Amino acid sequence: MAFTLWNLFEATLLCLNAVCILHEERFLAKMGWGVNANVQGFGEQPTVKSQILNLIRSIRTVMRIPLIFLNIVTIAVKLVLG
Repeated sequence: MAFTLWNLFEATLLCLNAVCILHEERFLAKMGWGVNANVQGFGEQPTVKSQILNLIRSIRTVMRIPLIFLNIVTIAVKLVLG
């Protein structure tokens, strides 16, 4: 199997789907990555953990509607082209 742009698109779509379905209280809080784990003072540099949590929340907020359409397009293409 060759590495194509379509494979790269599918892999990215699957990773974005995985990030969007992570549940804050059920999964992330058990690992210590909940909402309360992001407490820091004024002027302090954000930690890597807080930056990753902000990235997850941003992806979940921004990509919710576009992911619906991208998933529909991907399913349609897979149904038509195999």
